[in-house]
Amino acid sequence: MINWVTLTSDEQLESLKTRSFIKPQVLYKHSTRCGLSNVVLSRFERAGAMPDAEFYMLDLLKFRQLSNRIAADFNVYHESPQLLLIKNGHCIYDESHLGINMPDLNEQLISLN
Repeated sequence: MINWVTLTSDEQLESLKTRSFIKPQVLYKHSTRCGLSNVVLSRFERAGAMPDAEFYMLDLLKFRQLSNRIAADFNVYHESPQLLLIKNGHCIYDESHLGINMPDLNEQLISLN
């Protein structure tokens, strides 16, 4: 089971960037009104054990400004649902919609070791 940290502030985003120099940070941008976003979230919950990383979830409906900042800071196009893998302050992998899958995320995380 993934222990999600809810991302709600610019300060948390800055901390996430800093922590990415120590441990990979996974950021899931979730829309609570999107059926597809709920399907992807369900995939996460069923995935079982994941490689060592910290997992953040952003409710982009409540925190749209923060979602826009993430897109700008990591130079990614805003999409929903969207998954970003942050390492050393940079987005090194991003995927959206049904392209988000746990085997690919696992592979990305394992390759960092």
